[in-house]
Amino acid sequence: MSFQQGLSGLAGATKNLDVIGNNIANVATAGFKQSRAEFADVYASSLYGAGGVQVGIGTQVLNVAQQFTQGNISLTNNPLDVAINGDGFFRLNDQGAITYSRNGQFHLDKDGYLVTNTGLNVMGYTDLTLDVNNNVIGAATLGNIQIDLNDLQPRATSTMDLVLNLDAGVPLPLKTTAAFDPTSPSTYDFSSTLTVYDSLGVDHALTLYYLNTADAAASSTWSVFAYLDGTGAGNQLDLGAAGAPVYHDLVFDNTGTLTAGTATTSNQPYAVAPAQNLTIAFDFTGTTQYAGDSGITGVSQDGYSRGRVVGVTIDENGIVNGRYTNGLTRPLQQLVLANFRNPNALVPLGNNQWASVSETGSEVLNTPGVGIAGAVQSGASEDANVDLTGELVNLIVAQRLYQANAQTIRAQDQILQTLVNLR
Repeated sequence: MSFQQGLSGLAGATKNLDVIGNNIANVATAGFKQSRAEFADVYASSLYGAGGVQVGIGTQVLNVAQQFTQGNISLTNNPLDVAINGDGFFRLNDQGAITYSRNGQFHLDKDGYLVTNTGLNVMGYTDLTLDVNNNVIGAATLGNIQIDLNDLQPRATSTMDLVLNLDAGVPLPLKTTAAFDPTSPSTYDFSSTLTVYDSLGVDHALTLYYLNTADAAASSTWSVFAYLDGTGAGNQLDLGAAGAPVYHDLVFDNTGTLTAGTATTSNQPYAVAPAQNLTIAFDFTGTTQYAGDSGITGVSQDGYSRGRVVGVTIDENGIVNGRYTNGLTRPLQQLVLANFRNPNALVPLGNNQWASVSETGSEVLNTPGVGIAGAVQSGASEDANVDLTGELVNLIVAQRLYQANAQTIRAQDQILQTLVNLR
């Protein structure tokens, strides 16, 4: 007579209760993935087999399978909290040992490194390639993400893009009888003042004056004059071609389209001591001449003053952006996500971490939203994927199974007692 079946059932039920209890205990653990105990029956080995009369000798826990389903995403008040929406794991550096996690509750340490609550470094691409509009077009060098907390150095304005509409219905000014004078509004039709910066980050007021001049019926010409920090003769920028007048002409056809004069550069560098001299290239592409009020519809320039970091945000592509006191936002570094062919083979290490082994397959690194990697959401965290109601029901079933296996042992004991008591 054997107690093996009942004992194996008790062992399996105990393991199942442990798994369920662990799931319930981690309901509030961000990024936690629930597990499930999977069982298999056990038969004694036989040289030739026993056909249909063989009785099993119990059960065994074959596997504790992790369930990598998506957890709910909850909003937080920390802009450095990051939730993964889809597949992938954050790549962490534990003093050279690489681990993985779904818990994106991050913060900055004293050196500006992005770290987890346990102090592990979050990894990503540390060298970004930006286009002229500061959009990320490339990323390289996998390493620990560190935010540069130093000031953003000032940059002198060298290019200015302007898009505006000049009123086609304004009467021609008195240019033929009165010379252009920036202090006399009757000698020009429209003006706009913009801010530019020198190499020391000092801001300067750049005022552009637009004058509609008489021309052939098929086209219209507007002359553009530029003054910096005042309207004196010494404040005027030379926008004309070499040997030509100091103003720049914008020529429109009879459909209001700019056909000539889309770009110009100030010929003589403008002195703004003690900073470096300013030379500004203007681009008027997209400017039109239609009836209606004259006005600027778009302006951008590449200069800015010194700025200090006042905040860090992470967008859906994992790009870590720094916000500065001068109003600028600059991409700094970018998160990466790791994927595996067999994530169920990842070995749990505790502290919301997993380690890869040969059974998981090679890691595949992508930036968020690229390839098989999911997107990320800043200011949010992924909840545990534990269904508490379901786990409580599973707990009741597991408890009854434990009691039932205990009853088989009790029945075996009673039968054995009966045999012992035979006379």
